[in-house]
Amino acid sequence: MNEILLAVVAGAIVGFFFSAIKLPLPAPPVISGIMGIVGIYLGGMAYQAVIERFFS
Repeated sequence: MNEILLAVVAGAIVGFFFSAIKLPLPAPPVISGIMGIVGIYLGGMAYQAVIERFFS
């Protein structure tokens, strides 16, 4: 839970800073960005499952 809270706080600080100096936010479009993160997470989980099932 600490990691999640720290990530949200860090993101809020970066977003505030970028908005204050009138720069575009360093993030992909909302839906495609979220789906990209979900895909990376699922790929990592799939890799672990394959390694555990076939190579251990």
